[in-house]
Amino acid sequence: MISLDSLDLKILTLLQQDARQTSKEIGAKVHKSITAIYERIKRMEQHGVIKRYVAILDNKQLNRQLIAFTNVQLKDHSKEGMQCFESTITTYEEVMECYHISGTYDFILKVAACDLAAYHQFLMDKIFSSGAIAHVESSFVMKESKMETAIPLHRESAAV
Repeated sequence: MISLDSLDLKILTLLQQDARQTSKEIGAKVHKSITAIYERIKRMEQHGVIKRYVAILDNKQLNRQLIAFTNVQLKDHSKEGMQCFESTITTYEEVMECYHISGTYDFILKVAACDLAAYHQFLMDKIFSSGAIAHVESSFVMKESKMETAIPLHRESAAV
């Protein structure tokens, strides 16, 4: 665990806005040298604060119009059963996010498909075929009101 100061938080905020910014551009915005910025970014990468850099794509333009949040309840709640499901489900390209959750369901999945028929095929071929499923409940996104990837950073975030 590393400690982050206010400069680190400024750098992270800038990178979350646009990760293509160079150390020179970030340095100019925070009034620090290119080397200082580069070293701080490398340190945060090495400690896992910065996990990776990605491009955020428009799912509708890439024929993934249907987004479903799929709640999954398993039959087997043993450690091995849960790990087996998790390791399998995370290999499917349709699964964008997977969370082990508390409550009635064991997992919630964010699934992207081109349409309802493709989602149905995903359920039939990949989810239900395992035999490990007790119950599935799907909710479909009707409208995306907010989708944010940036984590709000404040001084209390500094103990990472």
